[in-house]
Amino acid sequence: MASLQFLGATGEVTGSAYLLRSAKTTILLECGLHQGRGADEANQAPFEFSVNAIDAVVLSHAHLDHSGLLPRLVKEGYRGPVYMTRATHDLIDIMLHDAAFLQMKDTEWENKQRHKAGKTPLEPLYTDQDVAATLQLRQTLDYRQHTPITPDVQLRYHDAGHILGSAIVELSVEDAGTTRRLVFSGDLGNIHHPLLQNPEYLQQADTLLLESTYGDRNHRSYEETVEEFHQALQAAADAGGNVLIPAFAVGRTQEILFWLGKFHRQGRLPQQQIFLDSPMAIAASELYFRYLHLFNDDDAQAFVDTVRHRWEEWLPNLRCTRTVEESMQINTIHGGAIIIAGSGMCTGGRISHHLKNNLWKNNTHLIIVGFQAAGTPGRALVDGTERLRLFGREVNVKARIHTLGGFSAHADQQQLLEWAGHFHPRPRLYLVHGEQDKREILQEQFRQQYDWNAHLPAFKEKIEL
Repeated sequence: MASLQFLGATGEVTGSAYLLRSAKTTILLECGLHQGRGADEANQAPFEFSVNAIDAVVLSHAHLDHSGLLPRLVKEGYRGPVYMTRATHDLIDIMLHDAAFLQMKDTEWENKQRHKAGKTPLEPLYTDQDVAATLQLRQTLDYRQHTPITPDVQLRYHDAGHILGSAIVELSVEDAGTTRRLVFSGDLGNIHHPLLQNPEYLQQADTLLLESTYGDRNHRSYEETVEEFHQALQAAADAGGNVLIPAFAVGRTQEILFWLGKFHRQGRLPQQQIFLDSPMAIAASELYFRYLHLFNDDDAQAFVDTVRHRWEEWLPNLRCTRTVEESMQINTIHGGAIIIAGSGMCTGGRISHHLKNNLWKNNTHLIIVGFQAAGTPGRALVDGTERLRLFGREVNVKARIHTLGGFSAHADQQQLLEWAGHFHPRPRLYLVHGEQDKREILQEQFRQQYDWNAHLPAFKEKIEL
């Protein structure tokens, strides 16, 4: 009997991982990095399966909470195929190399402290060499291409509209003469995204895994969010301070650049200095030009018509700062600048330096445009902390914090309900990739609106397909 085991993203939004066992094969669906509270221990814990038993890995998209432990899997001996869409193939190159760089830098800093304390040095979770070996295993598929990946499992991807290349995963499993269909939503996109297509609707499944990141709420209307974004920019300009935007390198950064360009063309952009201060986000943004054919034609037509090679064609005041020296120079600017930098949850990267230099100023405006997981500095700022620890020191938080949920790359509660409602007959439904309270609220909504019992799987729980 085919089975599925939940090995991550149960009661949390990171560390996505599910193990599918059929009569003939074992498939790992997602291999995500843990982020936030307890992440180091979780990422270093032994895998809950034998690495040598895995026949194939299937990814929904390139975000690290879905793909970021792949190099460690390869480091421990995995040599099978890793399936993904074509855009994910390109994005994951950028993201995993960046993740390895951060792993090595963090370990280097930690080992300096351990050396002073007479402690044994640590090894990074993985290195650039592990990433290079991982990238050799990539196998790409187009959307809606039905492909046998093992003797008894076929894979088909559908557009999830979450980030470039993101996919809904459909796995058809031959089981004792019967085909069982497992559908994993991956991360479903917000239907109002100006660049990406809306998530595709599916109608048939025996088992459905549905993300629940925003299972507890609906986003503010997209039009109101865009106007709130503009008002925050204007307020910062009036106060004479800088605007900080911690942005995920893939998806959120490009959407922010799109709207800044729109404001510029409308004569409504008050800031004259705009910095994209993230080498990974710069590389990812340049990659977008290879995939203009995937964009939402109606909303993004002006962008597609204008831009062919460089974001500066769309937003002339944009400056992409690749080097550390260029990044450090930004800190000499005390007002009138927009600074977009990673990481998106403020867990590291260049945004940490900009927070250190700007959070304590009451004319700074910090704009949060993506989900902030529990235990991250970004979540602490959203929750109203008055002090934030950065580089070993406490920094007073005097900046004004704006949280723009409408820019989220994730579907909201009603969009999740509506998307799942297209399945007939109703499959067995499991809510994953969401904090526990969010899952419980969405579970109740399924009960009320559809009389549909959604299950909340626990870590290591196993079900039969």
